[in-house]
Amino acid sequence: MKKMTEKSLHDAFAGESMAHMKYMIFSEIAEKEGYPNIAKLFKAIAYAEFVHARNHAKELGLIKSTPKNLQTGIEGETFEIDEMYPAYDAIAKLQEEKGAERAIHFAIEAEKIHAELYKNAKDNAEKNSDIDIESVYICPVCGYTAINEAPEKCPVCGYPGEKFKKF
Repeated sequence: MKKMTEKSLHDAFAGESMAHMKYMIFSEIAEKEGYPNIAKLFKAIAYAEFVHARNHAKELGLIKSTPKNLQTGIEGETFEIDEMYPAYDAIAKLQEEKGAERAIHFAIEAEKIHAELYKNAKDNAEKNSDIDIESVYICPVCGYTAINEAPEKCPVCGYPGEKFKKF
C-alpha cells in the first residue's frame, strides 16, 4: 500500500473509532435522559462507524489470528501501563488536575488486569484452547475487570459490585 493511502486509512480508522465511542457514550446519555429512540439512533450509527473502522482495519492488515490479536492487545495494554499513563499522570499532577489524575489512576489499574487476562488467553489460544470463564464483570466507574463474579465492592474505586456490567 502506498504511504499516503496508508496514512489516510490510519487517520480514517482513528476518526471512525472515536466517532463510534462518542456515539456510544451519547447513546448512554440519551437513554439516561429519557430519550430511548435518540439513544437507539446514536447506537445504530455508532455501529455503522464500527463497520467503517473494521473495513479500514482490514485493509491496513490490522486484523489477524486470535493469538496475534491477543499479542497486539498485550502490547497495547503494556504500553499504556509502562509509558502512556505514567507520562499523562505526571502532566496531570504537574497541572494539579485532580479529575484527570483520578481517570488516569482508574485506567492504569484496569489496564494491568487486562494485560494479564490477555496473556492468559494468548497462552490458551496458542494451545488451540479457549479460556475457562463464565462471565466477565466490569466496573462502570473505573473499568476494573473481574472474572466469573463481581467483588462485593470495586477494589479500585469502591463502587458496589452488584452494579458491575456483566458480559
